[in-house]
Amino acid sequence: MTGGGTGIGLAIAQALANAGARVIIAGRRADVLDAALPHINGAAQAHALDLADLASLPARFAELTARVGTIDILVNNAGNTIKKPFEDSEMEDFDAVMDVYVRGAVELTRHFVRQAFGSTPASVVFSSSMTADIGQPLVLGYTTAKAVISGLVRGFSAELAGRNIRVNGVAPGWIDTALYRKATAGDVPRQQETLSRIPMARLGLAEEVGNTVAFLASPGASYITGQIVFVDGGGATGF
Repeated sequence: MTGGGTGIGLAIAQALANAGARVIIAGRRADVLDAALPHINGAAQAHALDLADLASLPARFAELTARVGTIDILVNNAGNTIKKPFEDSEMEDFDAVMDVYVRGAVELTRHFVRQAFGSTPASVVFSSSMTADIGQPLVLGYTTAKAVISGLVRGFSAELAGRNIRVNGVAPGWIDTALYRKATAGDVPRQQETLSRIPMARLGLAEEVGNTVAFLASPGASYITGQIVFVDGGGATGF
């Protein structure tokens, strides 16, 4: 999986490992990935990979499969965001987000699909967001990238189902992570407004997202493809 060093990504890695998967977390920040490994059950590994550097991905993926063999689950989780008013932003800001969430994920998925799976089923899970459906100010690149992921999930699922490759997505809502707590620290009105928009009246837990991804990647979801599963306490539909 891409990312996996902190927050929701780490929870996904933990859930996959708890379900019996041999987990490899991949990203740019080797120190963050290495610090995460002791928190993931089993023989988890880290692999250096920069999704924004498209030209490097074929070689990096080849190095990985040379180490571990065929990979049958890909979780496209890594991402970034740039928060600023639209009129103050440049196309470089937009591209910086799209390069990771969309272009990098598509290129990595291409090499994943090119493997020879034979009769072995495979699964791809994209990390989307409730933001793709409700919109949020100041993060146009992020919102757009997450909306594109919905199209990728449906397009990939239609094309790859005949090859025994399922493709789904998970869309977290407001999740209680260190990033969320930092963004809302000391802002009680914002905290209250957020909770007021969630029918279940609480923030989600990172492990709840992780468990959903593990399910989508598992044989238990063998007849599920082309779906975006919202893990949001009803936030996207219950305003």
